Amino acid sequence: MPSASKPTAEALGGPDAHMAKSGVIHFIAEDDRHAILLCKKLLSFLPANNAEDPPELPTDGNVDPNPRLNAIVPVDGKQPYDVREVLVNFVDGGDFLEVQAGYATNIVVGFARLIGRSIGMVANQPISLAGVLDINASDKASRFIRFCNAFNIPVVTLVDVPGFLPGLDQEYGGIIRHGAKMIFAYSAATVPKVTVILRKSFGGAYLAMCGRDMGADRVYAWPTAEVAVMGAEGAAEIVFKKEIEAAEDKTAKRQEMIQQYREAFETPYVAAAHRLVDDIIEPASTRRVLAQALEFLHTKRELRPPKKHGLIPL
Repeated sequence: MPSASKPTAEALGGPDAHMAKSGVIHFIAEDDRHAILLCKKLLSFLPANNAEDPPELPTDGNVDPNPRLNAIVPVDGKQPYDVREVLVNFVDGGDFLEVQAGYATNIVVGFARLIGRSIGMVANQPISLAGVLDINASDKASRFIRFCNAFNIPVVTLVDVPGFLPGLDQEYGGIIRHGAKMIFAYSAATVPKVTVILRKSFGGAYLAMCGRDMGADRVYAWPTAEVAVMGAEGAAEIVFKKEIEAAEDKTAKRQEMIQQYREAFETPYVAAAHRLVDDIIEPASTRRVLAQALEFLHTKRELRPPKKHGLIPL
């Protein structure tokens, strides 16, 4: 039998392979000059050591509403959009340094500034795998959250997640263990944590994306937000199974039950009533709301009981 062809050096250890496949690489530079610029950019967000606050840049303090934010996220939960369009419309100067841009593209992480202060951004990406959490996305986000916490950088989380990715490969690969890394990272982080639910926030992924139970200091929701155990279509099949099966027109009854479930549970107002959401905000006002929250939380100091270290789910 002919021997299998050997992989090329580029396929085995090239930058594209280690960005897209292994996740070892965080940035790819075109040349030495570009690499130096990337290093300078990254270091501009970081303090000199873990005992200092990140550097602040001068700012005019402008927090005027941005009407463009009102039109980015489709009301239909099945329609995709690029979450980067959301975040660049409320951070300072639309400037966002994305980390590991080519790896686990269903989640976006990176650095930005808000009113001159460094923030770490974690956001589901609906244009890639509908923004679900899988093994690689969980690892990517967990490492970034831990990095931000190590350097006193507040974490802002944008949520539009339908859940964890199902399937044999994910189950055999230990998706529960990898998803638990995100829960560990968020719950262990002592920096300010502010969460904005843009659209879907379903099931266990609600916790993994820094819900109230993970110690989020502030949780805000856009009017398009849906906070529930699962989507209306799946929930109606379970909750109203008997009613649907007993109906003469099962299709019509199913649609009726879906709408009933959606109106009863899939609104941010229900979540707010249960104190899972602090406030429902107009998308255009996101910059102002986040700036106020982070200003209030700037002096946050959270003391933990002394111990050798936590047990991260490796």
